[in-house]
Amino acid sequence: MDHEMDVENMGNEEDRVGILISSRSSSTTTAGSGSGIREPLLVKNSRLNTTSQHAIVGANVCPIESLDYEIIENDIFKQDWRSRAKSEIVQYVYLKWTFALLIGLGTGLTAFFSNIGVENIAGVKLNLTNDLMLNQKFRQAFAVFAGCNMILAIAAAALCAYIAPAAAGSGIPEVKAYLNGVDAPSILATRTLFVKIFGSILGVAAGFVVGKEGPMVHTGACIGNLLGQGGSTKYGLTWKGFKQFKNDRDRRDLITCGAAAGVAGAFRAPVGGVLFALEEAASWWRSALLWRTFFTTAVVAVVLKCFTEYCKGGNCGLFGEGGLIMFEVNYAKPSYSIPDLLVVIFLGVVGGLLGSLYNYLVDKVLRTYSIINERGPIFKVILVMIISFLTSCCSFGVPWLSKCIPCPPQAGDQCPTVGRSGHYKNFQCPPNHYNDLASLFFTTNDDAIRNLFIAGTDKRFLLSSLLIFFVAIYFLGIITYGIAIPSGLFIPVILAGASYGRVAGSLLSPFTVLDVGLFALLGAASFLGGTMRMTVSLCVILLELTNNLLMLPLVMLVLLISKSVADCFNKGVYDQIVEMKGLPYLEAHAEPYMRQLAAGDVVSSPLFTFSGVEKVGNILHTLKVTRHNGFPVIDEPPFSDEPELCGLVLRYHLLVVLKHKVFTKSQRGSSSILKRLNSHDFGKPGAGKGINLDELDISEEETEMYVDLHHITNRSTYTVLETTSLAKASILFRELGLRHLLVVPKIPGRPPIVGILTRHDLMAEHVSGLYPHITPTRKRSYYQETHSHL
Repeated sequence: MDHEMDVENMGNEEDRVGILISSRSSSTTTAGSGSGIREPLLVKNSRLNTTSQHAIVGANVCPIESLDYEIIENDIFKQDWRSRAKSEIVQYVYLKWTFALLIGLGTGLTAFFSNIGVENIAGVKLNLTNDLMLNQKFRQAFAVFAGCNMILAIAAAALCAYIAPAAAGSGIPEVKAYLNGVDAPSILATRTLFVKIFGSILGVAAGFVVGKEGPMVHTGACIGNLLGQGGSTKYGLTWKGFKQFKNDRDRRDLITCGAAAGVAGAFRAPVGGVLFALEEAASWWRSALLWRTFFTTAVVAVVLKCFTEYCKGGNCGLFGEGGLIMFEVNYAKPSYSIPDLLVVIFLGVVGGLLGSLYNYLVDKVLRTYSIINERGPIFKVILVMIISFLTSCCSFGVPWLSKCIPCPPQAGDQCPTVGRSGHYKNFQCPPNHYNDLASLFFTTNDDAIRNLFIAGTDKRFLLSSLLIFFVAIYFLGIITYGIAIPSGLFIPVILAGASYGRVAGSLLSPFTVLDVGLFALLGAASFLGGTMRMTVSLCVILLELTNNLLMLPLVMLVLLISKSVADCFNKGVYDQIVEMKGLPYLEAHAEPYMRQLAAGDVVSSPLFTFSGVEKVGNILHTLKVTRHNGFPVIDEPPFSDEPELCGLVLRYHLLVVLKHKVFTKSQRGSSSILKRLNSHDFGKPGAGKGINLDELDISEEETEMYVDLHHITNRSTYTVLETTSLAKASILFRELGLRHLLVVPKIPGRPPIVGILTRHDLMAEHVSGLYPHITPTRKRSYYQETHSHL
């Protein structure tokens, strides 16, 4: 059975079998006769694929589908390419680069104005609180601080809970799944984009231990998706040039550019953005895409540089250095020896252990929050309010545990800090003293990272203060991720890692000459490697952030070690979330058990097929009784001497033909489809409404007419022999970005097709259901645990 990811649940499996068997027994068909309802082709040992075709998006259970990344090379497509003038091809390429430019401009502007919003809102809040603190009005100061945080948190939560639930969280897991070939409702919608932007500004300004880096990746992807809609009939954007982009393949490329631009906009790391898209986000890559993503991130970097220079003149309110975190850390002693390398190895090992524990705890918290969030939007908002109050209590209350430290003589007028930013927060201390914990807690997250990364400041933070800050941030980051606000993991992990690194630097200072600021950088790298399991992209992002290439070997070493250690315990945090949400993600590697099975061992049945010239009534009946999205087309006499596989026809293409009623009264082949329709008619709709089967108006007389499917059949579809290793078929499926992979018999004389492999047939849940004795026991996703009845 072409068990594609359905748009709706088909109900009880026994009912489905009954429908199929009754249709088969009530009306049989002789080869090529075209009369009656065509029976499904049954393979031996009939197998029904019962894997879920729903996933959690936001906190809601939604139907999911696969994406058609493969080029459908049918007669319509070939006619379109043959008829294209050279000017149209140039126009198509020009538009691709124009869209890449617009994605860069849009993401760069969004990143800049998001940071202006965060810095100004948080700045006003902190200035009001500081003024009250200086006047010894501590209770009023806490009331203002916690009240402002609560208002901002409620606003962010209300946007996510009531308007766009898909905007909650990081968004990187959903972007990864989309670029892997999984489409879910609303994850890249326009309302998701706007809620992501404003929700992220409000959430970060509210003082939560979250970052805007993950949401920026999601924002960039949404901008790419918006530009890749192929025009809009609603707004009159129906130019032929736009219509060329009404396909999943070009839309995927633009979303990849958007994801890369998001990282570039969040960190001012254009090269790191390209490598992030290559290493973590995209499952499919080519050299032309590399050029376009590089161009897009370069545009983002130029936009941010121009606006940042403009703001240096004080034209952007309280923007200051801004939330565009560029640390420019320069260390006095870039040289290192063998003992220093041993210390770095130790940092990597401990960072990997703490990172894997972080992922484990995040997984547990997310599963708990899912139970709460399922109760409705009001419970999402209440949970956000609880976490906001707890965070405010920690940020305001924990600094009271630290004793006041005399200002260092070299600090001059900079100690204590006047205003919201700076490295020496006065808090409740007397003149010429500062509170080191307040310098980390009572500020924005970006400023806290700057304070931790500063070089040559061994005595600026007490060891006890660093330990308290590390423990608090570690657990605040865990319990904050998963609430109904846009929230990124990069900043919480960098904060925890940098504080851990400074602790290690203070303890290991007798054994190394490395600066404590460098320890903070290496600690952040070890945590990032232990949680996210990225290496190349993280290394380049950190080096672009700190503007210090001299530390490249040490950063590489600590990332490799932390990732290797953490991989022994669990997956990366984004991979865990993808699995927990029930998104059917195809891994880059084949599982060991797949070597023991062949493609023919896992194909599902029954399988519906069509003749090359099929009766309209048969097509309508098949589309009504199944939600499959691909159907094999078999040529039979008189079109061939014996039954042979012609190719694959998509459900949406059948709906287009039925809508336009391109029918013939004769069972002989006809070229009327080529004359009446063109490739743009078969363009896949984006956010707009597609063709609905229930809306088709087909008369009884028309059901007895015929459709020549040859012209809309993909005759270049990929096939594998039934004896092909399942591991090889799985890798082929992912690397080529397929939606359907046809399995054909090895021995001639049998029916020309054995079955179709789809994404769900390659899932471990399906294979383990068929062959439990050879597949390992797998941890079930939260969706599978709570919605196994679907």
